[in-house]
Amino acid sequence: PLTSDALAAELARLIGRETLYFYDSISPIVSADSIDYEKAYFGSRYEPDSEDYLNCPMDRARYEEFVGAIRTGEKVPVRDFEELRCFEGCLPIEVLADRGIKTLAFGPMKPVGLIDPKTGRRPYAVVQLRRENRPTTLYNMVGFQTRLKWGEQKRIFQMIPGLENGEFVRMGSMHRNTFIDSPRLLDPYLRLRSEPRIFVAGQLTGVEGYVESAAMGQWAGLSAVAALRGIPDLVVPPPETAFGALIRAITTAPLHGHFAPMNINFGLLPPPEHSARNKDERRRELLSRARNRWDDWQAVMTERLNGFSRLKAKRNPLSESFDAART
Repeated sequence: PLTSDALAAELARLIGRETLYFYDSISPIVSADSIDYEKAYFGSRYEPDSEDYLNCPMDRARYEEFVGAIRTGEKVPVRDFEELRCFEGCLPIEVLADRGIKTLAFGPMKPVGLIDPKTGRRPYAVVQLRRENRPTTLYNMVGFQTRLKWGEQKRIFQMIPGLENGEFVRMGSMHRNTFIDSPRLLDPYLRLRSEPRIFVAGQLTGVEGYVESAAMGQWAGLSAVAALRGIPDLVVPPPETAFGALIRAITTAPLHGHFAPMNINFGLLPPPEHSARNKDERRRELLSRARNRWDDWQAVMTERLNGFSRLKAKRNPLSESFDAART
Protein backbone atom coordinates (compact mmCIF):
# COMPACT_ATOMS: atom_id res chain seq x y z
CA PRO A 1 0.00 0.00 0.00
CA LEU A 2 1.22 3.46 -0.88
CA THR A 3 1.34 6.27 1.64
CA SER A 4 -1.91 8.28 1.47
CA ASP A 5 -1.87 11.74 -0.07
CA ALA A 6 -3.03 13.27 3.22
CA LEU A 7 -0.22 11.68 5.24
CA ALA A 8 2.36 12.57 2.58
CA ALA A 9 1.15 16.19 2.60
CA GLU A 10 1.41 16.39 6.39
CA LEU A 11 4.90 14.88 6.32
CA ALA A 12 5.95 17.38 3.67
CA ARG A 13 4.70 20.20 5.89
CA LEU A 14 6.61 18.88 8.89
CA ILE A 15 9.93 17.99 7.31
CA GLY A 16 10.06 20.01 4.10
CA ARG A 17 9.08 18.73 0.69
CA GLU A 18 12.69 18.44 -0.46
CA THR A 19 13.25 15.61 2.05
CA LEU A 20 10.20 13.57 1.03
CA TYR A 21 10.74 11.29 -1.96
CA PHE A 22 7.88 9.98 -4.07
CA TYR A 23 9.92 8.16 -6.69
CA ASP A 24 12.78 5.83 -6.09
CA SER A 25 15.60 5.64 -8.64
CA ILE A 26 18.30 3.28 -7.41
CA SER A 27 21.22 1.40 -8.92
CA PRO A 28 22.19 -2.20 -8.16
CA ILE A 29 24.61 -2.96 -5.33
CA VAL A 30 27.08 -5.83 -5.57
CA SER A 31 28.87 -7.64 -2.77
CA ALA A 32 32.56 -6.64 -2.68
CA ASP A 33 33.80 -10.20 -2.14
CA SER A 34 32.05 -11.45 -5.30
CA ILE A 35 34.05 -9.17 -7.64
CA ASP A 36 36.98 -10.48 -9.67
CA TYR A 37 39.61 -7.85 -8.91
CA GLU A 38 41.98 -9.30 -11.50
CA LYS A 39 39.68 -7.87 -14.21
CA ALA A 40 38.92 -4.53 -12.54
CA TYR A 41 41.06 -1.60 -11.44
CA PHE A 42 40.74 1.34 -9.05
CA GLY A 43 40.60 4.88 -10.35
CA SER A 44 38.54 8.06 -10.47
CA ARG A 45 38.00 10.47 -13.34
CA TYR A 46 38.63 13.45 -11.10
CA GLU A 47 40.61 12.31 -8.02
CA PRO A 48 44.07 10.77 -8.59
CA ASP A 49 44.85 7.63 -6.57
CA SER A 50 41.25 7.35 -5.38
CA GLU A 51 40.14 3.90 -4.25
CA ASP A 52 36.49 4.88 -3.92
CA TYR A 53 35.82 3.75 -7.50
CA LEU A 54 36.44 0.36 -9.07
CA ASN A 55 36.34 0.15 -12.87
CA CYS A 56 35.25 -2.78 -15.02
CA PRO A 57 36.60 -2.16 -18.56
CA MET A 58 34.98 -3.31 -21.80
CA ASP A 59 36.27 -3.53 -25.35
CA ARG A 60 34.00 -2.51 -28.22
CA ALA A 61 32.71 -6.02 -28.98
CA ARG A 62 31.74 -6.73 -25.36
CA TYR A 63 30.19 -3.27 -25.02
CA GLU A 64 27.99 -3.66 -28.08
CA GLU A 65 26.89 -7.13 -26.95
CA PHE A 66 26.09 -5.66 -23.54
CA VAL A 67 24.00 -2.81 -25.00
CA GLY A 68 22.12 -5.29 -27.19
CA ALA A 69 21.27 -7.39 -24.14
CA ILE A 70 19.95 -4.32 -22.31
CA ARG A 71 17.78 -3.36 -25.28
CA THR A 72 16.19 -6.79 -25.60
CA GLY A 73 16.01 -7.60 -21.87
CA GLU A 74 12.54 -7.97 -20.34
CA LYS A 75 11.39 -4.87 -18.45
CA VAL A 76 8.90 -4.32 -15.64
CA PRO A 77 5.83 -2.58 -17.11
CA VAL A 78 4.94 0.86 -15.75
CA ARG A 79 1.70 0.81 -13.74
CA ASP A 80 -0.86 3.62 -13.89
CA PHE A 81 0.02 5.07 -10.48
CA GLU A 82 3.76 4.80 -11.16
CA GLU A 83 4.07 7.29 -13.99
CA LEU A 84 7.71 8.35 -13.76
CA ARG A 85 8.95 11.82 -14.57
CA CYS A 86 12.68 11.26 -14.80
CA PHE A 87 15.37 13.89 -15.08
CA GLU A 88 17.91 13.55 -17.87
CA GLY A 89 20.56 12.85 -15.24
CA CYS A 90 18.87 9.70 -13.90
CA LEU A 91 17.29 8.03 -16.90
CA PRO A 92 16.98 4.22 -16.90
CA ILE A 93 19.88 2.58 -18.72
CA GLU A 94 17.47 0.93 -21.17
CA VAL A 95 16.16 4.36 -22.22
CA LEU A 96 19.72 5.52 -22.85
CA ALA A 97 20.55 2.31 -24.74
CA ASP A 98 17.53 2.81 -27.02
CA ARG A 99 18.78 6.27 -27.99
CA GLY A 100 21.76 4.83 -29.82
CA ILE A 101 24.51 2.25 -29.61
CA LYS A 102 27.05 4.78 -28.29
CA THR A 103 24.84 6.66 -25.83
CA LEU A 104 25.90 4.69 -22.75
CA ALA A 105 29.57 5.03 -23.74
CA PHE A 106 29.11 8.81 -23.65
CA GLY A 107 27.01 8.63 -20.48
CA PRO A 108 27.43 6.51 -17.34
CA MET A 109 29.93 4.23 -19.09
CA LYS A 110 32.23 6.93 -20.48
CA PRO A 111 35.90 5.91 -20.07
CA VAL A 112 37.32 9.46 -19.97
CA GLY A 113 40.19 9.71 -17.47
CA LEU A 114 40.13 6.01 -16.63
CA ILE A 115 43.32 4.55 -18.10
CA ASP A 116 43.59 0.81 -17.50
CA PRO A 117 46.98 0.24 -15.74
CA LYS A 118 47.15 -3.29 -17.16
CA THR A 119 47.14 -2.05 -20.78
CA GLY A 120 48.17 1.59 -20.44
CA ARG A 121 45.19 2.49 -22.65
CA ARG A 122 41.73 3.87 -22.19
CA PRO A 123 39.09 1.14 -22.63
CA TYR A 124 36.17 1.55 -25.02
CA ALA A 125 33.70 1.75 -22.13
CA VAL A 126 33.73 1.33 -18.33
CA VAL A 127 31.23 0.26 -15.72
CA GLN A 128 32.10 2.12 -12.53
CA LEU A 129 31.49 0.64 -9.08
CA ARG A 130 31.46 3.09 -6.20
CA ARG A 131 32.35 2.15 -2.62
CA GLU A 132 29.07 2.06 -0.69
CA ASN A 133 30.27 1.73 2.93
CA ARG A 134 33.26 1.48 5.26
CA PRO A 135 34.71 -1.01 5.82
CA THR A 136 34.09 -1.88 2.19
CA THR A 137 31.65 -4.74 1.80
CA LEU A 138 29.42 -3.26 -0.93
CA TYR A 139 29.82 -1.45 -4.26
CA ASN A 140 27.16 0.56 -6.11
CA MET A 141 26.88 0.33 -9.91
CA VAL A 142 27.06 4.02 -10.84
CA GLY A 143 24.25 5.24 -13.10
CA PHE A 144 22.59 1.84 -13.56
CA GLN A 145 19.05 2.58 -12.41
CA THR A 146 16.77 0.38 -14.50
CA ARG A 147 13.36 -1.20 -14.97
CA LEU A 148 14.85 -4.49 -16.17
CA LYS A 149 13.37 -7.47 -14.32
CA TRP A 150 15.60 -8.77 -11.55
CA GLY A 151 16.44 -12.04 -13.27
CA GLU A 152 17.38 -10.12 -16.42
CA GLN A 153 19.55 -7.73 -14.42
CA LYS A 154 21.57 -10.57 -12.96
CA ARG A 155 21.96 -12.26 -16.35
CA ILE A 156 22.97 -9.07 -18.17
CA PHE A 157 25.14 -7.51 -15.48
CA GLN A 158 27.14 -10.71 -15.12
CA MET A 159 28.31 -10.02 -18.67
CA ILE A 160 30.43 -7.20 -17.19
CA PRO A 161 34.12 -8.15 -16.84
CA GLY A 162 34.80 -8.76 -13.17
CA LEU A 163 31.13 -9.39 -12.31
CA GLU A 164 30.76 -12.85 -13.85
CA ASN A 165 30.09 -14.21 -10.36
CA GLY A 166 28.66 -10.98 -9.00
CA GLU A 167 26.31 -11.30 -6.03
CA PHE A 168 23.73 -8.52 -6.17
CA VAL A 169 22.41 -7.61 -2.73
CA ARG A 170 20.12 -4.95 -4.19
CA MET A 171 18.78 -4.80 -7.74
CA GLY A 172 18.22 -1.60 -9.68
CA SER A 173 14.73 -0.14 -9.79
CA MET A 174 12.62 2.88 -10.61
CA HIS A 175 9.24 2.99 -8.92
CA ARG A 176 6.99 5.01 -6.69
CA ASN A 177 8.01 4.57 -3.08
CA THR A 178 7.28 7.32 -0.57
CA PHE A 179 10.08 7.61 1.99
CA ILE A 180 11.93 10.30 3.88
CA ASP A 181 15.57 11.34 4.02
CA SER A 182 16.00 9.40 7.27
CA PRO A 183 19.74 10.01 7.87
CA ARG A 184 19.04 13.74 8.03
CA LEU A 185 15.69 13.56 9.80
CA LEU A 186 15.59 10.61 12.23
CA ASP A 187 17.47 9.80 15.41
CA PRO A 188 18.34 6.15 16.28
CA TYR A 189 14.93 5.75 17.94
CA LEU A 190 13.14 6.72 14.69
CA ARG A 191 11.96 10.05 16.10
CA LEU A 192 11.95 13.17 13.95
CA ARG A 193 14.84 15.27 15.20
CA SER A 194 12.75 18.40 14.72
CA GLU A 195 9.62 16.88 16.31
CA PRO A 196 10.67 14.20 18.87
CA ARG A 197 7.02 13.44 19.69
CA ILE A 198 6.61 11.96 16.20
CA PHE A 199 7.95 8.48 15.38
CA VAL A 200 8.26 7.23 11.79
CA ALA A 201 7.75 3.55 11.04
CA GLY A 202 7.71 1.04 8.23
CA GLN A 203 8.62 1.71 4.61
CA LEU A 204 8.53 5.47 5.20
CA THR A 205 11.85 5.15 7.03
CA GLY A 206 13.60 4.08 3.84
CA VAL A 207 13.78 0.31 4.07
CA GLU A 208 12.70 -2.17 1.41
CA GLY A 209 10.67 -5.31 2.07
CA TYR A 210 7.87 -6.50 4.34
CA VAL A 211 10.13 -7.97 7.04
CA GLU A 212 12.30 -4.85 7.10
CA SER A 213 9.27 -2.54 7.27
CA ALA A 214 7.77 -4.59 10.10
CA ALA A 215 11.08 -4.49 11.98
CA MET A 216 11.24 -0.69 11.80
CA GLY A 217 7.61 -0.56 12.90
CA GLN A 218 8.50 -2.69 15.90
CA TRP A 219 11.46 -0.51 16.85
CA ALA A 220 9.40 2.68 16.50
CA GLY A 221 6.71 1.05 18.68
CA LEU A 222 9.18 0.01 21.37
CA SER A 223 10.72 3.48 21.34
CA ALA A 224 7.31 5.13 21.63
CA VAL A 225 6.29 2.93 24.59
CA ALA A 226 9.58 3.74 26.33
CA ALA A 227 8.99 7.47 25.78
CA LEU A 228 5.39 7.32 27.03
CA ARG A 229 6.34 5.41 30.19
CA GLY A 230 9.31 7.59 30.98
CA ILE A 231 11.88 4.84 30.47
CA PRO A 232 15.37 6.20 29.74
CA ASP A 233 16.39 5.82 26.10
CA LEU A 234 16.49 2.22 24.97
CA VAL A 235 19.83 0.71 24.04
CA VAL A 236 19.93 0.55 20.25
CA PRO A 237 20.42 -3.04 19.02
CA PRO A 238 24.06 -3.65 18.05
CA PRO A 239 25.04 -3.18 14.37
CA GLU A 240 26.22 -6.82 14.25
CA THR A 241 22.53 -7.86 14.28
CA ALA A 242 20.15 -7.47 11.35
CA PHE A 243 17.87 -5.27 13.47
CA GLY A 244 20.70 -2.94 14.49
CA ALA A 245 22.26 -2.91 11.02
CA LEU A 246 18.99 -1.69 9.48
CA ILE A 247 18.62 1.05 12.09
CA ARG A 248 22.18 2.17 11.44
CA ALA A 249 21.67 2.06 7.65
CA ILE A 250 18.71 4.44 7.73
CA THR A 251 20.10 6.85 10.34
CA THR A 252 23.67 7.19 9.03
CA ALA A 253 24.53 9.49 6.13
CA PRO A 254 25.61 7.58 3.00
CA LEU A 255 29.19 7.95 1.79
CA HIS A 256 28.13 9.22 -1.62
CA GLY A 257 25.02 10.64 -3.21
CA HIS A 258 21.51 10.63 -1.81
CA PHE A 259 19.93 8.17 0.57
CA ALA A 260 18.23 5.18 -1.09
CA PRO A 261 16.19 2.31 0.43
CA MET A 262 17.68 -1.17 0.83
CA ASN A 263 16.72 -4.64 2.02
CA ILE A 264 18.63 -6.30 4.83
CA ASN A 265 21.70 -8.11 3.53
CA PHE A 266 24.97 -9.49 4.86
CA GLY A 267 26.83 -6.49 3.43
CA LEU A 268 25.20 -4.19 6.01
CA LEU A 269 26.83 -6.13 8.85
CA PRO A 270 30.38 -5.30 9.99
CA PRO A 271 32.89 -7.81 8.57
CA PRO A 272 33.64 -10.89 10.70
CA GLU A 273 36.51 -10.68 13.15
CA HIS A 274 38.32 -13.55 11.46
CA SER A 275 39.19 -14.00 7.80
CA ALA A 276 36.83 -16.75 6.65
CA ARG A 277 37.93 -19.06 3.87
CA ASN A 278 34.70 -18.92 1.87
CA LYS A 279 31.31 -17.21 1.73
CA ASP A 280 29.39 -19.92 3.57
CA GLU A 281 31.88 -20.01 6.43
CA ARG A 282 31.84 -16.21 6.67
CA ARG A 283 28.04 -16.13 6.80
CA ARG A 284 27.93 -18.78 9.49
CA GLU A 285 30.33 -16.67 11.54
CA LEU A 286 28.21 -13.53 10.97
CA LEU A 287 25.05 -15.42 11.97
CA SER A 288 26.63 -16.84 15.14
CA ARG A 289 27.96 -13.42 16.10
CA ALA A 290 24.55 -11.81 15.46
CA ARG A 291 22.79 -14.28 17.74
CA ASN A 292 25.36 -13.76 20.51
CA ARG A 293 25.17 -9.97 20.24
CA TRP A 294 21.36 -10.13 20.27
CA ASP A 295 21.33 -12.28 23.40
CA ASP A 296 23.77 -9.90 25.12
CA TRP A 297 21.65 -6.91 24.14
CA GLN A 298 18.41 -8.55 25.26
CA ALA A 299 19.97 -9.45 28.63
CA VAL A 300 21.01 -5.82 29.19
CA MET A 301 17.57 -4.53 28.20
CA THR A 302 15.74 -7.07 30.36
CA GLU A 303 17.87 -6.12 33.38
CA ARG A 304 17.19 -2.44 32.83
CA LEU A 305 13.47 -2.97 32.37
CA ASN A 306 13.17 -5.20 35.42
CA GLY A 307 14.88 -2.49 37.44
CA PHE A 308 12.37 0.10 36.31
CA SER A 309 9.78 0.21 39.09
CA ARG A 310 6.72 0.93 36.94
CA LEU A 311 7.29 -2.12 34.77
CA LYS A 312 7.61 -4.74 37.53
CA ALA A 313 4.75 -6.96 36.49
CA LYS A 314 4.21 -10.53 35.35
CA ARG A 315 3.57 -9.42 31.81
CA ASN A 316 6.20 -7.23 30.24
CA PRO A 317 5.15 -6.26 26.70
CA LEU A 318 8.59 -4.94 25.84
CA SER A 319 10.38 -8.16 26.82
CA GLU A 320 7.78 -10.18 24.89
CA SER A 321 8.49 -8.04 21.83
CA PHE A 322 12.23 -8.70 22.17
CA ASP A 323 11.53 -12.46 22.18
CA ALA A 324 9.30 -12.11 19.11
CA ALA A 325 11.94 -10.08 17.26
CA ARG A 326 14.65 -12.67 17.93
CA THR A 327 12.38 -15.42 16.61
